[in-house]
Amino acid sequence: MTIAILSLIIIGYVLIATEHITHINKATIAMFVGVVCWILFMSVGSEYVMKVHSGDFAQWSGGVQATSLLVKQYIASNVFVRYGAALCGIVLYLLATMNIVSVLNSNNCFDFITQALRTTSSRHLLWMLVGITFLISANLDNLTTTMLMLVIMRRVVAETRLRMWLGAAIVIAANCGGAFTVIGDVTSLVLWSKEAVTPTDFSAALVVPSIIATVVPTFLISFSLPESVALVRPTSTFRGDAYSLPLWQRAVLLLIGIGGLWFIPTFHRITLLPPFLGALCVLGVLWVLHEIFNHRYITSEQPTEMSRDRQFQFASLQMIMYFVGVYLSVCVLIETGVMTSISAWCDRWIHNIYIMSIVIGCISSVLDNIALVLTAINIYPVLETPVLEGSLLSPNYLEAFLVNGSYWNLIAYSGCVAGCLLPIGNLAGYMLMKAENVGIAWYARRIMPKVLIGWLMGLGAYFIFDLLNFIMHF
Repeated sequence: MTIAILSLIIIGYVLIATEHITHINKATIAMFVGVVCWILFMSVGSEYVMKVHSGDFAQWSGGVQATSLLVKQYIASNVFVRYGAALCGIVLYLLATMNIVSVLNSNNCFDFITQALRTTSSRHLLWMLVGITFLISANLDNLTTTMLMLVIMRRVVAETRLRMWLGAAIVIAANCGGAFTVIGDVTSLVLWSKEAVTPTDFSAALVVPSIIATVVPTFLISFSLPESVALVRPTSTFRGDAYSLPLWQRAVLLLIGIGGLWFIPTFHRITLLPPFLGALCVLGVLWVLHEIFNHRYITSEQPTEMSRDRQFQFASLQMIMYFVGVYLSVCVLIETGVMTSISAWCDRWIHNIYIMSIVIGCISSVLDNIALVLTAINIYPVLETPVLEGSLLSPNYLEAFLVNGSYWNLIAYSGCVAGCLLPIGNLAGYMLMKAENVGIAWYARRIMPKVLIGWLMGLGAYFIFDLLNFIMHF
């Protein structure tokens, strides 16, 4: 059955990577594969439970002889529920942040970005787009940030060809910005939930490589841009008594929304409650202020319908469902022992976390980075000590798998940044393909070499800092 489950997952990953050819939504593939894998696992659960959880099962069953029904009850109430609880926490966090963006967008809190971007200098526009995207992506997921910035860019830039270059820079900045915070990308959020990293140490380790991976390709892209930009003529909308919050109220909402997300790691550290509760707390405060500021419109006889971009909600929900499917598949691989076999192979034949991260990065450029990074994250457990009883692995190598170890940082960095080598390697890139009709061949010729240079330079910077830290330690 392990071969059948693994084959199904591989086929699913191939279909996910070829969505641009098959035109089958990757979220539907991931959900189908994840659910079917658990059905197959449940059908032969006794084989895996007796191998992996024999002691816990004996204690849970009170020594009663194992039957098919009893094993299924154990899996449902002890094995699956553990993964389900972790998955629900992450999904609730993503739903909360999605609604935070929806509230901010409905109150036109991002209008100031559009006004700031109205410049005729293409290079000035490029750097402002990249800088704003990088900062926003550190707080929000990559797909939502990319969607937001692509919509804003279309309100400013009229020329289609220029939007392709600027859109590629937005995708790079969104992925790199999300790579250095635990709340900026779904994979780093999983690392934080797994307690493999802490927010401060994770950001401190990856902020410089992420900046390098953003600045280098942006600098190279700037040479391919024309001198001036053809701007979209602003449309003057007659609002009359229609909905329009004062500037100070929009500023307060934006501060609460974005600033509150930055406070979530502190909330978790103080209360020890799950991060999703912090996100729900921010959403609750933001929603109350939204109701107060819009009270006279909400209670009026003819309330004004606020402008909402349904693309944000639809794309975010697709990303969440895709993540759920991939996560379910990875959990099955853990329970069948496939992850243990992969880690043993990597320890024997690779035995170098930098080579592992480069391999993960290269594969993630073709296969979606979320699926690959989630798999890489769960290959190894988080170690409490760099010495394993009966293991021949060196303590220096095992230190990479401690809390805040280099393995977790490098996997998150390479997955996010190298996923931009091709637009099919990340959800934000695929959104760019659909929004601006960017072709894979065009992207590979003009953008991939620039991303590759930035990724490797950032990786080199991390290696230098890691080497200096090792020298100072001794």
